[in-house]
Amino acid sequence: MSERVIRPLERTDHAAWRELWTAYLAFYETEVPEEAYETTWSRLFDDGEFEPSGFMALVGGKPVGLVHYIFHRTCWAVADNCYLQDLFTAPQARGSGVGAALIEAVRAAARGTTNVYWMTQETNATARRLYDRVAKETGFIKYAL
Repeated sequence: MSERVIRPLERTDHAAWRELWTAYLAFYETEVPEEAYETTWSRLFDDGEFEPSGFMALVGGKPVGLVHYIFHRTCWAVADNCYLQDLFTAPQARGSGVGAALIEAVRAAARGTTNVYWMTQETNATARRLYDRVAKETGFIKYAL
């Protein structure tokens, strides 16, 4: 396997980021308007304690994965929480450790927070095999309005 690199998103990653994030959204059978792409990309580079951040995974210099994460306050602790919002590995890189490496990068970035947490669809068996190895399932059920 070629060298794997996990690094913070850079402004020059825009095209690769958009391609990977579009594939992630397609996996979940959804789309976002152009304004959401533009706003999200901008926010990933905005200064601010609670702006999103991201990492890109490259294998052999080719982008094959991404993750977004956001710090936020919690009423249950003094330290912030870290929400791992979007995690995507291109199909050709799945099972190679890219997803675990992206999660570990977020964990390292979140040192000092109360916890790192995320959600996935119940039916996402491939991702859940990874998640069951690197974290514990909390039993919480998500509701939305």
